[in-house]
Amino acid sequence: MRAHLLLPVLLAAPLAFAQSQPPPPRTPAAPTSLTLPEEKASEVPDGKKISRSAGYITQMRGTLKVVLAKLEEARNTKDVVKLNCVNEKLTQVKGLLRISEQSDVALQEAVAKKDQTTADHEYTKVSIAQSKVEQLRAEAEQCIGQLAFRTDENLSVEVVVPTDLPGGDPTNPPTPPIATICPPPASPVK
Repeated sequence: MRAHLLLPVLLAAPLAFAQSQPPPPRTPAAPTSLTLPEEKASEVPDGKKISRSAGYITQMRGTLKVVLAKLEEARNTKDVVKLNCVNEKLTQVKGLLRISEQSDVALQEAVAKKDQTTADHEYTKVSIAQSKVEQLRAEAEQCIGQLAFRTDENLSVEVVVPTDLPGGDPTNPPTPPIATICPPPASPVK
């Protein structure tokens, strides 16, 4: 008689114990494809900011040449889907390069004026743009590798049906017989 009273308590005990345990530590989220620079712009000396910014812009110009080559490759394949995909990435790379070049000039002016806040901001813009441009280069390479969904107008498909198929093709059902008996009218004709 007492066993049926103890059973709910015994079943609830592990649940209460599990709830009293602290949650396991959270693992950090996976890094996104666009990662920010590991060091803060304020920790980088002004001379290094200028030289790194110039290096980033040189890398972006090299990436622009690579993406332009991918665009030419897409043009040569006469694949509209690939061409549009690479062209979209190219447009973004050009825009980021233009912004980076303007930020580099503003960075040099800010360093000359000893405006640390503006220099940090402009350096951060260039370094983020550089990582984004590298991501766009990888996406442009993926554009070239993807299969096209459109085909040439002159493409023809020839289907050869094997003769040794089992009887009855499920895609070609037999035609139903023609009804020879007409049902009686549902209502009398007047």
